[in-house]
Amino acid sequence: MSESDAALARRLADEAGKLLLDLRVSGKFEGKALGAEGDRIANVHLIQALKRARPDDAILSEEEKDDPSRLAVDRVWIIDPLDGTREYGEGREDWAVHVALAIKGDVREGAVALPALGLTLGSDNPPEIAAHNGPLRMVVSRTRPPAAALTVAEKLGAELIPMGSAGAKAMAVVRGIADIYLHAGGQYEWDNAAPVAVAQAAGLYATRLDGAPMAYNNANPYLPDLLICRKELAGQVMDALPRK
Repeated sequence: MSESDAALARRLADEAGKLLLDLRVSGKFEGKALGAEGDRIANVHLIQALKRARPDDAILSEEEKDDPSRLAVDRVWIIDPLDGTREYGEGREDWAVHVALAIKGDVREGAVALPALGLTLGSDNPPEIAAHNGPLRMVVSRTRPPAAALTVAEKLGAELIPMGSAGAKAMAVVRGIADIYLHAGGQYEWDNAAPVAVAQAAGLYATRLDGAPMAYNNANPYLPDLLICRKELAGQVMDALPRK
């Protein structure tokens, strides 16, 4: 194994991102059709590349029928070939490619490509989180911000930054342009595995909303909630969550 898992994740996220950019500028597809074709070609590339590079590992992809045999395998690649299909089809910048590796349920390595920004963030070389002394900033869905996030933002006096894909929002915290990403509207493992790998490598707090660790390669890949933030803010955010 000459290429490390982290380097492989970064390379494949980069490659899929380039394919998606090339497809978008080709003009062959538009809108929803562009998003559907983007999902397809990025998924095919990632699946084939992973099977060549790591033939003994399992794969969980948003765009593939789930194979339950992955549950008996320690090493599972969790991918979202195009996170933010709508944003991609609309010509926006806030979409991503996710490639992550979970080992025994713990996401160890990963990369999130933000192709429209010419940027890929990986667990192998995460950026240093820049200091921020102004008002808190929270990224939320541009179309469906969860009520819990809005409640926390109001209590903490945080500025809301609407954004598209989960990967773009999580990487906004890693990039230092936001302080908090709180999601409570339901996600799947492929939505946050790579973002969590990169966020944790960068030294950020990344857990479920009840403080439980993120666990992957479950029989049901649904993950209802997520918090990524600066570690010093975790207590404040948890205290501001609405009580059930």
